[in-house]
Amino acid sequence: MNRSDIAIIRLHSQQLTCNTFTSPKQIVAWMGAMQAQDYPMARWAIGARLPGSNNQDIEAAIDNADIIRTHLLRPTWHFVAADDVYWLLDLTASQIKAAQNSRDRELELTETVYSKSNIIIEKALSHGIHLTREELVAELNKANIATDKNRASHLFARAELEKIICSGTSRNGKPTYALLSERVPRPKEVTKDEAMAKLTSRYFASRSPATLQDFTWWSGLSASDARQALELVNTDLNHETIEGSTYWIAHDVTILTSSQPSALLLPTYDEFLISYSDRHASISVEFENHMKEISDRGIFRPIIVVNGQVLGIWKRTIKKELMELELEFFTQPDKKIIRLIEDATAHFGDFLGKNIEVRLITV
Repeated sequence: MNRSDIAIIRLHSQQLTCNTFTSPKQIVAWMGAMQAQDYPMARWAIGARLPGSNNQDIEAAIDNADIIRTHLLRPTWHFVAADDVYWLLDLTASQIKAAQNSRDRELELTETVYSKSNIIIEKALSHGIHLTREELVAELNKANIATDKNRASHLFARAELEKIICSGTSRNGKPTYALLSERVPRPKEVTKDEAMAKLTSRYFASRSPATLQDFTWWSGLSASDARQALELVNTDLNHETIEGSTYWIAHDVTILTSSQPSALLLPTYDEFLISYSDRHASISVEFENHMKEISDRGIFRPIIVVNGQVLGIWKRTIKKELMELELEFFTQPDKKIIRLIEDATAHFGDFLGKNIEVRLITV
């Protein structure tokens, strides 16, 4: 197995070239969690793994609380299946809070401020009320709680981490917040070891092949907890040393060294790249000079992936009935790739219900 083989197998594991599920919730549950701070693009991350789905299907799953959008794993939003939200928060909330400590001090966000904010937010959302970010900010400001300098984001994230709020139903296309306890009943608690084992199993089932370092990065667990988590499930995994690194592979993952040609337009922060601390399997040596275009200072751009390799980046402009796509390739695509890309752009247009106008650029 070599680098390109790893990328091909990951396409399969991540449901990008092998589709075995029929609902948005099943996709998110399979993935364990999916990074979701760019809300429109994050919906496409699910859609890209669910043929025949559209934007409305994903929104309906969120509105129905099949999928929850909240902060967990790392200090950012993720989609998570409703059945998994509590144990994932139990496992990862404390480390996210710790990571925010220095910024909290800079913003003068003390535990007293957080406690007061939580009370106000919980009262505002009680009895099934769903409010937008702006409406909740207004409630906090009325109570003389400062929300400037990104304080509001920290206040809302803390309320999420303390299992008070989560995503609500969309209103005129805008996301809202709601009480987690009213959206998702609290299930039976699981132990920390059980939660770590579940998270590790989900990760390697959906992202094989991957290293311990990849899992540690993605999960946000401490290095010692990540090692312990891997030890809890390593009998369910195979491993192989490739270029000096140990890659772990779930037993039932299909080991592919070739597959049908594929082209994908993947969104910002897609799990195909962000799931791994080492992303070289999908970025060939000849294109490493484009790494900053793909990802720079924590910002991940939408990527063009052909046969598991990142060959460019893309952006969209949505108009009334038309979507303009600008595809920027790192090298001149041949006719076979262009035909594959035509299928990929059509898939994206169908998902959004838009006609497509494509412009190709080669840098």
